Formats: sequence, C-alpha cells, structure tokens
Amino acid sequence: MKTKYIFFGAIMVLILANSCEKDIPQYTEFKSYAYTNNDENGGSWVPVLLDGATAIDIAAPEATTSTEYLAELADIKSKMDNIDGNQRRSVEYWTNNAVVRWNEIALELIAKYNLIPGPNDDDSYTLPNPNTPDGPPGFPFSHPPYASRALAYLSVAQFDGLISAWHYKYQYNRPAPYQLDETINYAYEPNDIPSYPSDGAVLARVSRNVLSTMFPLEVEYLEKMEQEHLQSLLLSGGNVQSDIDAGVIIANTVSEIALERAANDGMKNAQAPKAVSDSIKAAAFERFGWQWENLELPVRPVGLTPLFGKVKMWSIDDVESVRPIPPPPLDSQEYRDDVEILKNYADNMTEERRAIANFWQDGLGTYTPPGHWNRFANEFIVESKMNPLRSARTMAYMNMAIMDAGISCWDAKYYYHYPRPIQTIPGFRTIAGTPNFPSYTSGHSVFSAAASEVLAYIFPEKAGLVRGWAEEAAISRVYGGIHWTFDATVGTDQGRNVAQFTIDVAKLDGAD
Repeated sequence: MKTKYIFFGAIMVLILANSCEKDIPQYTEFKSYAYTNNDENGGSWVPVLLDGATAIDIAAPEATTSTEYLAELADIKSKMDNIDGNQRRSVEYWTNNAVVRWNEIALELIAKYNLIPGPNDDDSYTLPNPNTPDGPPGFPFSHPPYASRALAYLSVAQFDGLISAWHYKYQYNRPAPYQLDETINYAYEPNDIPSYPSDGAVLARVSRNVLSTMFPLEVEYLEKMEQEHLQSLLLSGGNVQSDIDAGVIIANTVSEIALERAANDGMKNAQAPKAVSDSIKAAAFERFGWQWENLELPVRPVGLTPLFGKVKMWSIDDVESVRPIPPPPLDSQEYRDDVEILKNYADNMTEERRAIANFWQDGLGTYTPPGHWNRFANEFIVESKMNPLRSARTMAYMNMAIMDAGISCWDAKYYYHYPRPIQTIPGFRTIAGTPNFPSYTSGHSVFSAAASEVLAYIFPEKAGLVRGWAEEAAISRVYGGIHWTFDATVGTDQGRNVAQFTIDVAKLDGAD
C-alpha cells in the first residue's frame, strides 16, 4: 500500500515551570487541598476488574455511639496528643490524596530498576529472573514495557478498590472522627466524605501489594511506606482503626484479582529465548526482505521483549486489529526521502532540537516514557483538586491506554522488524544511543500519543497542550537519529487509535 507520510509541522517547545523536571526521585510539591467534587455517586461507577462495587462484602460499621467506636475515638485522640516530629512530617507528606504519592513511589522504583543488565565475562547475557530476584542481575529491568504494565496494574487496582470503598462510604454514611468530635483538629482540608471504609487504607494496601509483586526486592521498603501511610490516617484525625481495617479488606481482595490477571497476562513469556527471537526475525525477512540487527557490542542475542505484543490488552481483544500500516520498503522513494531528512537533521543540529531530544530521552535510570506522562497526570490532578477516586480513575485509564499502546507498538516492532537508521544509513550516528529493539513504530510516539489522548479526554481544557507535547516527544526521536519520521508519525496515529478504545470504555463507566 502506497502511503503518504505527513511530517510534523511546527512543534511547540515544552516549558513547564516546576512541573517537568525529571530528576529522580522528585516528589510533587503539594499540600492538602479541598476537593473540587466529592463524587457521591462514585460507588455506582463501573470497575475494570471487579464484578461491580458490591463484589466485595463489607459489613456495617459499629454505631458512632457504641462503646467500641468511642474507644477507637479515644485511641486516636491519645495518639494525636503524643504525635512526634517524624509522625507529623509523615502526616503532612501523605496529604489527602495518596493516589499521587503512591504513583510517585512507583515512578521512583521504576527509575531505580531501569538499568539494563550488563554482559557476563564471556559476553553472554543473564536476564533478570522473577524466581531469583536477588540476581545477579536483580529483578526487574523496568524498561518501558515493564513500567507501563506496573503502572497499569497499580492504577487499575487502586481505581477498583476506591469504587468499592465509595459505595460503602455512602451506604453506611459514617462521619469522620473530626466531624464527630470538635476537639479533633483534622490535619487536612475538611470534606464531608464518609470515613468508612478508609480510602487511604485501600490505597496503602493495594499499592503495597501490587508494587511488592512488581518490585520484589523492595518488599521491606514498601511495607514501611504502607505502615507510615496507615498510621498517618489515624494521626490526621480522619479515620479510626475500624475504618482502616475495612479498607484493607477491600484492598486485599482487589489486589488478589489484579495480580491473578497479571500472573496470566503473558508477560512472563515476553522476553523470549534466542530461538524464538531468531524465528521472529526470520519470518520478517521472509515477509518483507529486511530485518533489524542489533548493533551493540557485544551484541545482545535477543531483542527486548519480542513477545510483549502478545500480552493481554485491557480494552482491545485482538492486537492485530490495531496493527499499523507497513513501513516503506527500503528501495522506495519514501524511504530515500526520509534518509535525506535524517541526514539533514544530523548535519544541521540546533540547540533547540538537541534540547528537545534530550528532554524526552527518558532512557536508562529514568522513569521511562510512561512514567513521564504519569508525572504530567499527577500535576494535572493536583491542579484540578481531584479527590482520590477521580484521581485513580484518571491514572487507571491513562495507564491502561499506555500499556495497550505499548503492546500494539511491540507487536508492530517485531512483526515488521524494521531496521533503524543507524543500520541502513552508512556512517550515520545518533545523539542518544540506540535501543535494543526494532525501529517501527516509535515507542515514545505511541506511548505519548495514547497518554495525551486520555488526558485530553479527562482535561479537555489541556487537549491542545498535551497533544502538542506528544508530537514533540515523537519528533524528538527523529531529532536524536533514533527513528525514521514515519516511525514517529505513524506511531502517533497508532497511539491515538489505541487510546480511543480505552476512552470508549471510560465514557460508559458512569463517571461523566
């Protein structure tokens, strides 16, 4: 099929004061805020994995006049009277929207483990193994596909857990401790959302459970963070212990369902052995007459996650249904034209283009392209003063779309197995390294376009802004010499197409 490839026009330069720094870790600077909306009907929203909000049974709480509840109230008042400096700082840190905080912790872990395993003394490679997480090398290597999946499971579990919590909050309608006892000075901006079950407890336990599975070497750290979070719920004056216990029940059930899906989604087979990788490569050569070659020294025997394209998607049944058009043949005029475009960029590199390429690099030791868009979403959530439930919804749909987009992208990468510019242009050099997987389509482009479309749906006032960022992320890979322009343009269309499936799901969940 002969296709006209449209190149990007003017690309806006991304300038976001205090919101786009990519130092790791760097937590969002925000304090407790008054929610724009309490979403009283949130318990009627449609979950992603649960069979409705009532799939988890939570018993009615004790009456606020009961001996049991009054004892709980006295207990938190005693704890608050004896709070120390570290505890006070912990309460301030967790704020009243821990969706953002746990997402930031996930980004920190992704960056920490985004380190490619090095070669052994004999130039062979040992890949991270979840069965022996201590390694060497340590598990995981949190590359972009792994990061997108970790963030998706974390966000979906949080979202489903909070839908269930919201249902019971408004069914039982038990006020928060500070609303019942005026001597309790609530640490955050007050609201009239019922306290039972505790949404904070749902987030603390779900996040610990999911992230401990994704990052097994961090179990002790995550347990510590969970305990600090749970303690802060008591010390803030927002919850009594029975609120927290009920939230933990919801969280454990949701986590189990989410992690069962994860265990059977095909990710364990994504990093295929060499024989499988070679067969994929041979099939592409037979089909198209080209194949991507790894140009690293020493050469890695297998590309990164050749079978990630087979992983179960969230909103799409058949990955082939969203596979993009073929790239131009290597003897076509379209290809030759693109060679000249890349040579021209390389020979006339400007400071602006170099800055754009570097800004969007998101390579080893960073929170990856999916993490970059999670950072933006965190900023928008705080700016819009979303409550935890609506925040979790934002993150769930964005990360579902990002993961689906990544699966679609990796399907295209290994189906087409298209060479990178450095392989086919004699003497060509990049300014940002060369990833260990085929060129077409661009992962940055697909991830970014998918994320930007979901953010444009949720924050329509920012639609032009985020779509411009996605186009800048895409062209950055061309400026860097890592990708062809059609990798970026077709990848952007691909990401937008995939995201629409997630948006269609979101439009039917009852939240709009």
